Amino acid sequence: MIVRKLADIEGTDRDVAWGHGRSRRFLIKADGVPYSLTDTIVEAGTSSLLQYRNHVEACYCIAGKGHVRDAITGEEHVIVPGTMYALDKHDAHYLVAYEQELRLVCVFLPSLNGEEVHDLASNELSSAY
Repeated sequence: MIVRKLADIEGTDRDVAWGHGRSRRFLIKADGVPYSLTDTIVEAGTSSLLQYRNHVEACYCIAGKGHVRDAITGEEHVIVPGTMYALDKHDAHYLVAYEQELRLVCVFLPSLNGEEVHDLASNELSSAY
């Protein structure tokens, strides 16, 4: 059985600055499970062009407000607490946080190695995920 508290992760190598926020990684590959679980913060006022080429991801919003927009079709969905979205087809997408930070509980399959981050400087699709 694995039991962790957010306070145990904050400030450790599992507390990763991913580009426009922090990914606090409760479960990673080294834990011997086939999926990862994160508590992810998206900084207020940011827009991130993302794509996970090696993982599928499901996100559940627990705080804040923003939207997710399909980078190909332009289809947009508002994200508020109680909203889940899944990137089941390695969807290229924009993740936008409005005036306050967005907080998401995320599941990745397969599990993350733990050090993955996004290269957001070029605003081109680039991901170690």
